[in-house]
Amino acid sequence: MKKYFIRYKPFLLFLTKFFLTFIILTVLYQGFLGSFEDHKIDSITRLVARNTEQLLNLFPTDAGIEENKAETFITLIYNHKYVARIIEGCNAISVIILFISFIVSFSGKVKPTMLFIFGGSIVIYILNVLRIAMLSVLIYHFPGQVSLLHGVFFPLFIYGVVFILWVIWVRKFSLYAKNTAVT
Repeated sequence: MKKYFIRYKPFLLFLTKFFLTFIILTVLYQGFLGSFEDHKIDSITRLVARNTEQLLNLFPTDAGIEENKAETFITLIYNHKYVARIIEGCNAISVIILFISFIVSFSGKVKPTMLFIFGGSIVIYILNVLRIAMLSVLIYHFPGQVSLLHGVFFPLFIYGVVFILWVIWVRKFSLYAKNTAVT
């Protein structure tokens, strides 16, 4: 049994670090969300909606957001037409938690790990706002393609970016990269 554990120790450490990080961050995030029961919509989702509106208004359009007080979403209006609802799941925090869990699992030195987590989280946030803005414009122009756009194309976009960030981390910065580098 001990031989088995030693043989698979790197994999078991990866799984342990991944799931511990994922569980801890998820519990913390759920606690954060629980503090918004009176307001229903959390501050991160509001910020994402506001940033999406600001991005869309950089172009010659009329974009606006309206918070639905009775429900838990923000309505996105594009050129005077309702195009999307922004809910808590649209704020990319769950994607960032997944990203961080993976980086911690392949952690390297503390400073580069923290910098990559911070930088990668900012990249994911910005690309998520861009994703919502592009999705809104495309839904406005192609309303019959909502399922394809929202259900297939844009999840591939955001998870593709996360995958690329993971590959960069593992190949360039993780301890794994240092241990397997060809000299």
